[in-house]
Amino acid sequence: MASGSRDTTPAATGSAPDTRQRVIDAAIGLLERDGRDAVTTRAVAVAAGLQPPALYRLFGDKEGLLDAVAEHGFAAFLASKRVDPDPEDPIQDLRDSWDLAVEFGLENPALYSLMYSDATRGDSAAFQTGLGILKGRVRRLAVGGRLRVSETLAANVIHATARGAVLTWLSMPESERDPALLSTLREAMVTAITNEKPAVRTTGPAGAARALRAGLADQTTLSRAEQHLMSEWLDRLADGSRNTD
Repeated sequence: MASGSRDTTPAATGSAPDTRQRVIDAAIGLLERDGRDAVTTRAVAVAAGLQPPALYRLFGDKEGLLDAVAEHGFAAFLASKRVDPDPEDPIQDLRDSWDLAVEFGLENPALYSLMYSDATRGDSAAFQTGLGILKGRVRRLAVGGRLRVSETLAANVIHATARGAVLTWLSMPESERDPALLSTLREAMVTAITNEKPAVRTTGPAGAARALRAGLADQTTLSRAEQHLMSEWLDRLADGSRNTD
């Protein structure tokens, strides 16, 4: 380059974040139009108006680029989430959030498939943030006495059924895609993890303790000594008393 001249290539004129996003957008375009095999470093570089070495500097290699594209997908899905900290109907809120997750997958089939093609992408910061939102929704169900399974199992069932619904739908010939599949899977999920009516009528540990205390005599998991100790703890929680010894 002659002295005093200026490099006007896109890589030089755009900021690093802008260039990085342009490459990701180009990769997503190729992914959606022609499939994952079309996302080569050379093809993406051409689509983004860059030389291949620029991609290596930004992403390391093709897998690094694909990871960045997947992270972008998780962030886009996270941005689409609607979070109501106190929904009027927590069960309907669960249905709506499940539908939203499935809708995102159906609207972005190639991107969604890439996002969930590698288990290690669960380490994504955006994925973990979204998972935290899901766990918060499950916690509200549990506090309201609407959860019939553990919080961990409930979150896994919600995530697995939504993911499975999308990937199954996308694997089917269009002529065989019946919307009833999606609604049936959603309702099966709701039935599996929630109670139709609150198991605990009052919020807080006292109400939960009273409900658990009522069914303690029918359980067979604990030994007699364990049951006695559990009963004592639940009695104290139920009436709010504390050991002052």
